[in-house]
Amino acid sequence: MENIFLTSSVNISAEDIAKRFNIKGKLVFITTASEPKSESDLTWQDDDRNALIKARFDVFDYTITGKKEEDITEDLKNVDIVYVSGGNSFYLLEKVKESHFDKIVKNFVAKGKIYIGTSAGSIVAGPDIFPVYYLDSAKEAKNLKDYKGIGLVDFTVLPHWGSEHFRERYLKQRLEHVYKDGYKLILLNDNQYVAVEGNKYRIIDITKD
Repeated sequence: MENIFLTSSVNISAEDIAKRFNIKGKLVFITTASEPKSESDLTWQDDDRNALIKARFDVFDYTITGKKEEDITEDLKNVDIVYVSGGNSFYLLEKVKESHFDKIVKNFVAKGKIYIGTSAGSIVAGPDIFPVYYLDSAKEAKNLKDYKGIGLVDFTVLPHWGSEHFRERYLKQRLEHVYKDGYKLILLNDNQYVAVEGNKYRIIDITKD
């Protein structure tokens, strides 16, 4: 069974994931990536949360910021699904490393439980977030020493491809820094998500099925 789902916009894909894969249960909504002051308008996060609730997940908010590994492990022991929200990928990765959340979530998935990411939450699931260096502000993570991601998958998601809101960011993206061997990239528009089972994955477009 697929147990990793990487979305561009969970607001659009939540119901499809729940129904197509018969997923339900207690879902922790990790809000950490939206904490920087630059993330001032969080209406998109409300939309994402409401979409997950509408898809019949039992949702509660949580941040890993300032938490120790043992505290997070205890707090999430009865959770079925870890959902990592969008926001600033660099800030999120900094907090992932500080709290050892990468270790926690790897153990979580290894037990057959579910990981769902959207935008930044999908980006950090990969091996390296450097490909999005010019899409997000790395200044939000002053203590981040490297860009190595959680490593749940061997590719990096570039979300919101084709979205008008992200148009200028992508047009200004300098592709030289990722145009080399070693980076496997998947560009997702907001109607698509990646479903991962073991070493296999497939891209699902909810407008075509």
